[in-house]
Amino acid sequence: MDEIKQRKSQPLLKISIVMELTGLTARQIRYYEDQKLINVYRTKGKQRLYSLNQVDILLIIKQHLSDGFNIEDIRAYFDSQKRQKKAVNDKQARRLLFDEMMNNSPFGSSNQHY
Repeated sequence: MDEIKQRKSQPLLKISIVMELTGLTARQIRYYEDQKLINVYRTKGKQRLYSLNQVDILLIIKQHLSDGFNIEDIRAYFDSQKRQKKAVNDKQARRLLFDEMMNNSPFGSSNQHY
């Protein structure tokens, strides 16, 4: 994982900061957590901490709700995004494997001159 992705996924923000950043209430944020739309890190003292990625997700949820989507629509949207990401990763993995096989094959290597 590159440094930017790693830093954006660190749970550092208290709910009060997330409320300011998103314009959502604590109750709304907890509801989205209850609905499994976001996964929240909890400290040993049970305090919720949020990452920048989770703030982004909350902003997407807020936008979709204002566009007239309901919670099930939003859940379907996120599920679709996960499937697309997995499909891209699978496609990339297959391409890398194919390239590796071709580079190690006497028939597929472009470095071979007969």
